[in-house]
Parts: sequence; structure tokens; C-alpha cells
Amino acid sequence: MRRSLIALSLLAALAGCQPQQPGTAPADAQPAATAAEGRSEADAAFAALSERALATWFELSPVSATRTGEHAHDQALDDLSAEGRRRAVEANRALLAELDAIDAAQLSREHQVDALLLRNRLEASVWNVETLQSWAWDPLLYNGLAGGAIYNLMAREFAPLPERLASATARMEKIPALFAQMRENLDPARVPKVHAETVSRQNPGLLKLVDEFIAPHAATLDGEARTRLDAAVQGLREAVAEHQAWIDGTLVPAAAGEFRLGADLYDQKLRYSLNASLTRQDIRQRAEAEIARVRGEMYAIAQTVLKDRAGAPPLPAQPDDDQRQAAIEAALELAYAERPARDAVFDFARQTLQTATDFTREHDLVTVPDAPVRIIEMPEFQRGVAVAYCDSPGPLDKGLETYYAISPIPDDWSDAQAESFLREYNDRMIHLLSIHEGVPGHYLEGAHSVDHPSTLRAVLRSGPFAEGWAVYTEEMMAQAGYLDRDPLFRLVQLKFYLRSVANAILDIGVHVDGWDRERAMELMVRTTFQQESEATGKWVRAQVSSAQLPTYFVGAQEHFDMRRAVEAARGDAFDLKAYHDEVLSQGAPPVRFVRQLILDEPIG
Repeated sequence: MRRSLIALSLLAALAGCQPQQPGTAPADAQPAATAAEGRSEADAAFAALSERALATWFELSPVSATRTGEHAHDQALDDLSAEGRRRAVEANRALLAELDAIDAAQLSREHQVDALLLRNRLEASVWNVETLQSWAWDPLLYNGLAGGAIYNLMAREFAPLPERLASATARMEKIPALFAQMRENLDPARVPKVHAETVSRQNPGLLKLVDEFIAPHAATLDGEARTRLDAAVQGLREAVAEHQAWIDGTLVPAAAGEFRLGADLYDQKLRYSLNASLTRQDIRQRAEAEIARVRGEMYAIAQTVLKDRAGAPPLPAQPDDDQRQAAIEAALELAYAERPARDAVFDFARQTLQTATDFTREHDLVTVPDAPVRIIEMPEFQRGVAVAYCDSPGPLDKGLETYYAISPIPDDWSDAQAESFLREYNDRMIHLLSIHEGVPGHYLEGAHSVDHPSTLRAVLRSGPFAEGWAVYTEEMMAQAGYLDRDPLFRLVQLKFYLRSVANAILDIGVHVDGWDRERAMELMVRTTFQQESEATGKWVRAQVSSAQLPTYFVGAQEHFDMRRAVEAARGDAFDLKAYHDEVLSQGAPPVRFVRQLILDEPIG
């Protein structure tokens, strides 16, 4: 999973949409000189608008700005008050009016793509404030901002430590006001119980960020700067304690909201999130067909690895559903038996990342950059949503480390709980995590995409492009013969792919079809072979998030479709490495735009 280390602010993009299409003027619509002049004027106007839009967003959402690598607002904090929300909506509407005044048909193809991305961002931001109103019911929004306000300053050395500590001091002084806005804005009757309980668990993690990133370096300051830092830390400790008391004493007991979005809100959010041609109904139909196909291939592998093995279940040529289930589960048990010790996960992840990197280079699959990547323990304030994620530097921060973050096994877990977790995250699954999050997945994609010249495109990068690429690379590595074509690796890889397929069905089932926990667990544990501990965590994630889980499946399908289309168009001239480098050179817009740019199709 590729994720920002902050929750979506009210001004953050919901990555992708199906906006108004600009169209493309016919080649003979006007004399060539006039057309070129028109494009030049339109492109200049759009470039200026893009700069104003970025400057506006960075000023209104300082935490996101820091994450992006714009550090002019590092001492400020987002304003989620009623007045702050009003200013944000007015600013985005004004930018939309300027965008409407530009003749999109006169833009270059690259700017046509960026104009569609800009329209999506503006419309999604207004929709989020006025229609979705997450500010009124999602406490995780505020918690993510508070944690990100500190973490984004201190996790990377983009500036001298005293300068970053000064910014962190200023933000710590402002976080109590953010907590006050949260208490003022949230309507407990609208807050889902699961959101309230999750923020109750995450809130103390803010002080652990202070203890890990601030306190050890306080001695580098002296005089007034040190005095102010110490006062800010003490004030924050008191504010977190006060806030925790309110969360546990008021919010959690009174939380009575519905976590399911319902069809109308879900479809709108999905449209903004995906920016794809697939509807909710299309996604559901295609995902269900994939589950049937993949389970069939997994059964064929099971027949191979279990053949002549003592105690193997029946392996008929035409199995019924129970026979297929038993055979696949028995084959997976062979993979589950090979797993790291509970205290060896990080070391093994480092080893697998190196193995995947070496394989990618040796097989010349895609250009591997030299930018550094480091495996870290997931910060506590981000735990409870995903087991792992890739955290790349902001697009404006150059030459900084990428983090491959893994959530550790909690110290208070029993041996049985840890065993269940490690059965899921066995040796081969950790290889897949390193492919997905590292090379040639998220880390490699991010290192390529950041070289695209469009800052706007970098800031508005597509979630489905990034997540879809990571899933695509799992299949690509398996087809290239990773781990010597080990059939158990292929089996686990297909199981991992089934997770992305199930994610899409689960998200729709929970938020539209009213699925309960039992129905969700049936899909995850039986149909797609996830361990109980993994499925339990995903059930929580499906409740506290929406329209993000389908990005893996939809993005992957678009990547698979695009590769087939380009292979067909280029025939014998198709070169896999050149194709991958070309795809990654586009700056990670929605996949449909990459396809249109590569195949010279109309943009829209």
C-alpha cells in the first residue's frame, strides 16, 4: 500500500475523477499558425493557473504542503474551523472559474491531462467539504493531521535539525487548537463507533512521535528556542491527555453514526477516487469473474504440489467447491510452514527486498534507480489500517530516503496470535510485500514518477496508477520466473492477488450492500484464503475507509489492459523494459491518460 502519512485533509485530493472532457479540436479546424498561437496562449494561461492552484493549496493545507516538499508553511497548521472551510471552498470555486475560462481544446496533450486532474482536485475538494462532510463525522481526519504535522517535519532531513525543531515547536503549539476544532466540529451522533474506537487507540501515538522524534534532539537547542520547545511539548502532553479523556468519556460512548456511505455517496466518491471508465457494477462483475479464474489456477497448482504426497486431499479433475477449497488450503499449508520467527520479520524483509531488486536488474525488466529505500517500523499513529506501506519523499523533496514501513507484531500478542499473523506473512508473502512496496513496485514507481516535469501532476498523482502498478509487478515478476518459478511462490502470489480482487468486492459490499462482519469474513477467509488476523484487520479498514480498497484491483486491470493494447499496437517491436520505463515516465496520472498518451489517443 502506498500511503501518505497523514489522513486526507479537507483540501486533499481524492485522487482521480471523471471530469468534463475538454475534447480535441480537429487538425484542420483553423490555420496552423493560428492554432499554434492559440495553444501557446492557452498553455501559458494554464501553467500560471497551475502555479496559483498549488500556492493556494499549500497555504490552506500546510501539513500536506510539508508532505509534498513545499516548506514555506512548515510552522502552520490546517484550519478546519467553519471559517477555514468557507475559505477553502471559496478558493477552490475561484480556481474552477479560472479553469473554465481556458479553452481546453487549445492545450497541449500534456496540459489536457493536467487540466483534467486539476478539475478533479477542485471539484473533489468542494464535494468533500459540502457533501461528504468528513469534518463532521471522521475523527481520524484530525488525528492524521496532528500526527502528520510532526512526523512529516521530523522523519526526513530536508532541512537542518534546529530549523525542523523550530517548525515542530510552532505546530505543537497549534495542535491543541486543532483538537478543539475536532471537538467543536464532530457530531457524535454522526461519528461511527469504529472510527471513535480507532482514534481512541491512535491518539496516544502522538506522544510517542514526540518521544521518538522530538525529545532525543531537544538538547540541540538552547536559550529561548529550547524553552519554547519544552513548553510546547508539555502543553501538547496536557492537551493529548485532555483530548483522550474527551474521546473516551464523550465521543466513544456517544458515537452512533453509520460507517457505511450508501450507494449515492459511495458512487460519487468512487468516481473521484478512480478516474476510470469502470462503474461500481463493472468492478463487481469483473472482480467476481477473476475470483473464479484465479481459484481455478490455484487448484491446478495444488494438484501439482500435492501429487503423491501422503495425507493429501482428493484431487479430482472436476472438483466440487469443497474439494477445490480443501486442496488449495492443503497446498497453502506447505507455504505457511516456511515463515520467519516473530522477531525476525524486519531482517527477512530486508533480505527479500535485496533479492527482488537483484532479480529486477538481472532480468532487465525496468530501470532500477539508485535512490535509497529503508525498512522502518510503522509509526504507532498510523497502525491499525494496513500492515505495510511505502512512504516516498514528497515530489518536491529531492534525494531523500523512501521508507518501506511494516507494522510490528504487538508485544502483547499471544503466541497463537503471532503464529496466525506469520502464517499469513510467511516467507513467500514477505517476498511479495517487498515486490509490491519496494522493487519493482511502489518505491521504484515513485522514483521514476518524480522525474516528470509537471509539479501539478506529481502533487495529484493517481492512487489507482500507483496501487495498480504494484499489483501488476507481482504478476510480472512471477511471469519472469522469480524464485526459480517455485510453484508455491506462484500459489502465494495468486493468493496475494486475490486479496486485491477481494478488496474491491469487500468495499462495495460493506458500503453499498450492507455486508456484516460474517459476510466479509467469509469472503476473506474462505474465498480468498486470508488468515483470521489479516481479515480482522481488513474488516476494520473497510469500515474506517471507503473507495480506496478498489484502487488495487481497478488500477491493476487498467495496467494489464494497457500492456495488452500496447503489445498489440507495436507487435514485434514491443520491448518490455522500454515499455515499463515509458509508462513510469508519465508522472503517475490515471492509467487511462497514460494509455492515451502512449497510443496517441484523444485525451479525455
